[in-house]
Amino acid sequence: MESKNRDDGKEKIVIHIDKKEFRAPKNPMTGQELKTLGQVPANYDLWHKIPGKDDQRVPDDESVQLKNGDHFYSAPSTLNPGAY
Repeated sequence: MESKNRDDGKEKIVIHIDKKEFRAPKNPMTGQELKTLGQVPANYDLWHKIPGKDDQRVPDDESVQLKNGDHFYSAPSTLNPGAY
């Protein structure tokens, strides 16, 4: 039985960005490519959730070696308390 994550003989890696599931079109991917895939606004940072460790910010120009089940989330680049 073939894996449902396979496409044209290449295994697709399932990742999550802001709680939405995506299939990574390639591996590794840059922070900018991940933001584009997850439709993350340009003025937001992308963070990689790493179990048992501190979350890591993923710069736009940095490549990330993806693993099935990786989770990422976005947050405003500049937090401005009291702006609301």
